[in-house]
Amino acid sequence: MKPSNEAPRLQLTLSAGLASVLVAGLLVGLKLWAMAETGALSIAASLADSAMDLMMSLGAAAAIIYAARPADEDHAFGHSSAEDLTALAQALFILISAGVIGWAAAARRLSPAPRELTDQGRGMLVMVLSILLTLGLVWWQGRVARATGSKVVAADRLHYLGDLLPSLGAIGALWASAAWGVGYVDSVVALGAAGVLAFGAIRIGKAAWDALMDRAADPAILKGIGDIARDWPGVRGFHDLKTRTAGSRIFVNLHIELDGEQSLREAHDIGAGLRRAILAAYPQTDVIIHKDVYDPDREG
Repeated sequence: MKPSNEAPRLQLTLSAGLASVLVAGLLVGLKLWAMAETGALSIAASLADSAMDLMMSLGAAAAIIYAARPADEDHAFGHSSAEDLTALAQALFILISAGVIGWAAAARRLSPAPRELTDQGRGMLVMVLSILLTLGLVWWQGRVARATGSKVVAADRLHYLGDLLPSLGAIGALWASAAWGVGYVDSVVALGAAGVLAFGAIRIGKAAWDALMDRAADPAILKGIGDIARDWPGVRGFHDLKTRTAGSRIFVNLHIELDGEQSLREAHDIGAGLRRAILAAYPQTDVIIHKDVYDPDREG
């Protein structure tokens, strides 16, 4: 049975996910209009970033909904690997977008007659509005992340914080064009933004690939789980601590060694208490504990 505070926690988390999707969708629409009005590649780069945000936010919202679903007969360990498959597709899309923007920016920069930007004022207004919307979103996401401990919301918040830089760069490029007629700044900003997008795509793709290949959890988490097991009352030792990641979940398998003379109920209580302690320290984990009889001659 879920704890009594699980429903409010889920509602808060879903509110952050819904707000993220709505803001990202609004930013995509605004930047599409601004790009058409100004012809600025720096806005196109920011638009691609917002499109990436929209996909990431949809993925985060799906992850939140999936996290609330129990495992079923066909998916005994849940459905969290869908997050990694989605992330791989997102990474590929982002990488292609970065390549297209980078190529267009380089071609415009090298052109003997570069295109003049227009309606810079409208473009700057849209970018300022996008920054204000993003700041409002990250403020709400921060509150939700602190209240619920949601790793998905916290990660999405960090992603939106990182998006403020391309928006500021686009404003700078438009201002330079309007004030001094310096149009090449737009191409330079677009090239930089394309590089940032490509770096983010590679990072997201690598993390998703590692998860699909059942990569072990972070060494710090392994050490933390080991420390909890080592110091837990009644546990004489442990071995075969194994982990794998899938989406936002970490699956943990652990063998603990117990006194063979104690009752089955006592052994069960020790294992159950240890499992609760690991889940409290690492809420993103799914823990299975095996109980073995302590053998001082056991190797490892």
